[in-house]
Amino acid sequence: MTLESPAFRHGECQFDVDTQLALLWFGYLDLKEQLNPAPPESVQAIAKALFDQIQELSKEEQLQAQRDIINGTNQTYNSLSPNAKLDVWLLLAQGMDNGSVIQVPSDYQLPDETDEFVALIKKLEFEQRVNFMLSVVQAFG
Repeated sequence: MTLESPAFRHGECQFDVDTQLALLWFGYLDLKEQLNPAPPESVQAIAKALFDQIQELSKEEQLQAQRDIINGTNQTYNSLSPNAKLDVWLLLAQGMDNGSVIQVPSDYQLPDETDEFVALIKKLEFEQRVNFMLSVVQAFG
């Protein structure tokens, strides 16, 4: 498995939707100390509007909303620019971090089949990991 494999180039993923959500969460935890997001105000406002809608939902509905984004059924998310999509996920991760959005259970363990993928991502430089995350969230929807 490499980042140049067809699955990565086309944004496809062999992992189920909940595993993808967990991978995004753990990816955020890995990057958050070094992130300095500064999206344009227009991008931030659009992303925040969708985030606010999700945040107002019950915890189970928040989880379903995130699943819908990954599955491509959230039309609002689908219409966003790539940078706004990234900002939505950043806001969701920050919401998970502060408890306003449903969190990955503290005892959650990634499935064994993610080990090779995680090891591959951890070998990337910071900017490469950020660019990879951007390509992933753009592919949703």
